[in-house]
Parts: sequence; C-alpha cells; structure tokens
Amino acid sequence: MKPATLRAWGKVHTWSSLTCTLFLLILTLTGLPLIFHDEIDGLSKSTRPQRWSAAELLPVDRAMGAALARHPGSVPIYLSFDEDRPVINLTTGPTGDAPEAAMQFNPIDLRTAAPPHGDAPGHGVMDTVLDLHKDLLLGKVGEYFLGAMGLCFALALVSGVVLYAPFARKPGFATVRRGKSNRLRWLDWHNVIGGVTLAWAMVVGLTGTINTLADPITAWWRGDALARLAHDSTGPIVPYRPGIAALALRHAQAAVPGMTVQFVAFPGAAFSSHDHIAVYLKGATPLTAKLLTPVMVDARTGQVDGVAPMPWYMKGLLLAQPLHFGDYGGLAMKILWALLDVVSIVVLGSGLYLWLGKPRPARKARAA
Repeated sequence: MKPATLRAWGKVHTWSSLTCTLFLLILTLTGLPLIFHDEIDGLSKSTRPQRWSAAELLPVDRAMGAALARHPGSVPIYLSFDEDRPVINLTTGPTGDAPEAAMQFNPIDLRTAAPPHGDAPGHGVMDTVLDLHKDLLLGKVGEYFLGAMGLCFALALVSGVVLYAPFARKPGFATVRRGKSNRLRWLDWHNVIGGVTLAWAMVVGLTGTINTLADPITAWWRGDALARLAHDSTGPIVPYRPGIAALALRHAQAAVPGMTVQFVAFPGAAFSSHDHIAVYLKGATPLTAKLLTPVMVDARTGQVDGVAPMPWYMKGLLLAQPLHFGDYGGLAMKILWALLDVVSIVVLGSGLYLWLGKPRPARKARAA
C-alpha cells in the first residue's frame, strides 16, 4: 500500500475514533451492568421460588375483568404474561387507540385477580442506566445520534484493520515490540487487543446501531407486512367483550403448535388492527424465543384470520436486540460479553492515550 494511501487511512481511523470514543466509553460503561440486568433485577425481588398449579389459576378473562373494574370505562390495549410468576400485565386506556400517555399498566395475579403483593411500579436504577445507554437521556435524538456513533465505530474498526494489516505481515500478528518506547508498546497492545476482539466489537457495534433504528424498522413492518395481514383498519374499533381473549389465545396457539404467547394486542392497538386481536407467539428454544409470529384473530368470532412469520428485517431487529447484550447463552455467555466489554474499555482508553501522548511537533506537522 502506498504511503499516501496509508496516511489517508490513518486520518480516517484517527478522526472516526476520536468522534465516537467518548460516547463509546459511556456505552461500554453502562453496558457492563446491563449485561447482567436480569441478575441485578433479581436481587431486588424475593429469592423464594413461587409454586403454583394450573388448577389454582383463574381464567385470563376473569383476571382481565378485575383489572378493567379498577378503571371504569377503560378497554384492554395490550396483554402480556410474566415468565416467572402467574401474573398477567394488562395495559388499558380510554380507547383501543389511546396514546401512550393515556395508558395504564395493570399487573394482576392469576391466583387472586388482584395486584401482586409488593408490586410497586417505578423507574429503578437499571431503567435509568438502560435509558442512558439507549439514548443518553435525550430521547429519539440521542438514540439516532448513538446510531451514527455506531457507524463511526465500524469505520474506525475497518480503518484500523487496514492500517494494522501491513504491519502484521512483517513481524507477525500479535507482536509487541520490546525495547521500544512506552508509547510504541501501548500502540502494539492497542493493535493486538483490538485485533483479537475485532469480530465481537463489530457485532456489538452493528447490533447496537440496528437497535437505534427499531422505531423506523417497526413502523415499516406495521405499514407493510402487518397491514397486509390485517387487511383493513379503517373501520370502527371492535369493542372488547368478556371471554374473547381466552378464545383468541386458544385458537392462535392451535394454529401454530409448539409456540407460547409473548403478548397480545387488542383492536385499535398499534400492533393490531381495528377488528383483530393480534396474538404474538414465540418459540421454545433460546434462539426462536427471540422471534415472534403474529396470529391475527377476528375480534368478533375468535377465529384465526391469518398467520405470517416476521419478514427478514424484523427478524434481524429481534435477533440484534438480545445479541447486543449476550442474552443467548445463559450466564457463561454474559460473563464472556462482560470480559470483552472490559477489554473494549482498555482499547478505547489506550487509543485516547496514544492520541493525547502524540508528540506535539508531529501533531502540528500533520495539521499543516
């Protein structure tokens, strides 16, 4: 590679890295506890395992009725099920298409038809850490900004490979030159560690960027594949009637055997239509549990009206979200993700040290 080309790639690597380093340090530091978010959240809950039998659980519609009775005039919008306890979570509002600000969250114990004991909705520490990691507490502007930083990070990784490849061919990959200055040894370690963690860093960086595009990707899916499955959402919203939810769940699971319910969207909700109950089912394996299959059930009859797997771009989004935090392989994978996260902090810090420690005359000469 010609010296001029190497200098050009050097500038790309320097400035793409400097542009994103500060924000990547924030992301890696906040991402470290988020890898163990389930374990950390579990510390604040009772460690006593809950036992229950199917015989003591109330019908879903009865539990929903108890929640709706607490908010007269409200209708169901979303329904989800806790994985580790017999609790449903019913989101209600004045209408099926109510804005998020008008919605109310209602957890109901299926054994008592009452709110679970000790439930206190609130914004915990891990929620704040997640918001900081997701959008720097700046909402959608911060989310899209971090997506741009993810692309800068990918460019820094690619340019780093281009710069290190000619050097690695001479003394060999992972060579740390001895007897050289402290700065050159740091440079070698920076290159070696960056090369070893390159694939992981690229995966985490790109999945993070994909996650920042969740809203436009989901909106595209809703206006395309989901709209075709729902047929028509221009008519009046079909009102909820007691008993229809259990019927819809039973028929949806019969239409797609071997899958379990992730959540339900009632008529008028953003993830349904005006005359359907959308039942979203997930698989039973660690991988397929991240993928959803929507089943559209007629809100009047409870009969299945259509089934459609998620298109490729939604599958990519659904897989990117857990892969970003290592949520596939249990605790062992989370520990690996955490170690690689710490190593990435070292790479980012060493890169910043190398730039700040660059001899001032050389920095002036490059600027000239």
